[in-house]
Amino acid sequence: MRIAQIEVLIPTPSGEMPSILVTPTQPQSQPAILLLMEAFGITPHLRDVAVRIAYEGYTVLIPDLYYRELPNNKFDYDEVEAAMAMMWRLDFGQPMENDIKAALMYLKSLPNVYPDKIGVTGFCLGGGLTFFTAGKLSNYIAAAASFYGMVLDEWIEAVKDMTVPVYLFFGGQDPFIPGDRIRQIETRFQELNKEYTLKVYPNAGHGFFCNERPDYNHPAAEDAWRELMQFFEKHLHNLSSG
Repeated sequence: MRIAQIEVLIPTPSGEMPSILVTPTQPQSQPAILLLMEAFGITPHLRDVAVRIAYEGYTVLIPDLYYRELPNNKFDYDEVEAAMAMMWRLDFGQPMENDIKAALMYLKSLPNVYPDKIGVTGFCLGGGLTFFTAGKLSNYIAAAASFYGMVLDEWIEAVKDMTVPVYLFFGGQDPFIPGDRIRQIETRFQELNKEYTLKVYPNAGHGFFCNERPDYNHPAAEDAWRELMQFFEKHLHNLSSG
């Protein structure tokens, strides 16, 4: 299988949003994954993850959610303060919902994508926004898998609106997401009887999936990758294409 990567421009109410489209060059239609970026922007690592997912038989789209701050909107992993500053300049209200919805509608419009077989995943900021998407845009997706996402209180409230299966990955040594917060999130899913899986890697910190970050944890990353692929296989590949 060969993989093609192109940049596309997606129209939003705030202007055109550059995005990376990664596709297997095979004739048959396939499910798709919306891959949401870290606080560091669209990094080489994230592109690598997109290629890995594409090799599993998915079309993958990475929207540049920092497009309002082009061109200097990507950061190295040691530029934490600058990345966090840009992240907190995002509007997590209607503008973010509009941007993610535009990306999902673009994926649904592609002739080689099953429009009812779209999953969403992301890391760090993208993990939080995956949670956000499951709450705000459940009708547009089929499954959501969030990696160590910091979740705002109103997003926990929006669990009531989730209608898709959700997988939540956390590190037990993550300084940004304490165990109490993880338990609060899990309790919310349980109280509402929502379909979810939650996995905590006891020895893993924040960013454990990324082999370019100090917190990289190889056993946790490898296990999480297997779990992620099995989750999407179950909820995307095995759905009817009608």
